[in-house]
Amino acid sequence: MPASVWSGYLTFGLISMPVRLFSGARGSRVSFHMLHRDDNVRIKQQLYCPHDERVVERNEIVKGYEYEKGEYVVIEPDEIKKIEPKTSKAMEILEFVRGEEVDPVYFESSYYLMPEEAGRRPYALLVKALEESDYLAIAKLTMHNREYTVLLRPSHGGIMLHTMYYEDEVRRLENFGETKNIDLKDAEVKIAHQLIEALAAKFEPKKFHDTFEDNVKKLIKAKLEGKEVTPVEKPKKMAPVVDLMAALKESLAQMEKKPVKRVEAAEAASSTHTTSKKKGGKKGRAA
Repeated sequence: MPASVWSGYLTFGLISMPVRLFSGARGSRVSFHMLHRDDNVRIKQQLYCPHDERVVERNEIVKGYEYEKGEYVVIEPDEIKKIEPKTSKAMEILEFVRGEEVDPVYFESSYYLMPEEAGRRPYALLVKALEESDYLAIAKLTMHNREYTVLLRPSHGGIMLHTMYYEDEVRRLENFGETKNIDLKDAEVKIAHQLIEALAAKFEPKKFHDTFEDNVKKLIKAKLEGKEVTPVEKPKKMAPVVDLMAALKESLAQMEKKPVKRVEAAEAASSTHTTSKKKGGKKGRAA
């Protein structure tokens, strides 16, 4: 089992249960090192103090808050620990809300909330109560030097925890969503519904892949093998729709004629492939 990112107690009224948090999702990317172009040697990043005119070690670094230009108040790690809220070790459920009332824009990261052995029974009780009541729980949690508002929801017999942005962190865009004054014809709306039905499918995350990431891996492999990759054809510049009804009808007609797998076709159109070449690619060497 992977290492937990937080451990403590979840409280529900007078009921408490020991729990642990585990990361629910993590991005995966091809990583690159920075090399000196002339000799392909990896570049080192150092911490430099311009006052002392020397490189400093990490154990010489402290955190400071700039309260005026060039003026800092230094904060030590033990001082941070002294002011940690109670939520650093105890997560109290504050209220229950309906799922449809929570805008997904507030969601930040996802975690698995798992009970310790002593908390299995109250944990199971909370899961069942959430499933049957159709409510989600709101609590507070402190980790990584930050107190989060978190949402707990039942999922596959367990509880998922989602950290959430605060109201002042969610950006509002002026004029966003102002569509009420746009005149739409009933026939246009009807065909739009037909288009949606034509593209309707069961959500299957495994169908979707990061085509760009795949192309980067192909590029690396091709350079190691002395091959070339074919450029991906760029999309043509789209012209504004002049006749909305005509565009809707043509779109529906095309889908009825060629019922293709849209996801697979879209990814194939963005994928590259390799071809042989005479000269090998230049490889870097480790520093």
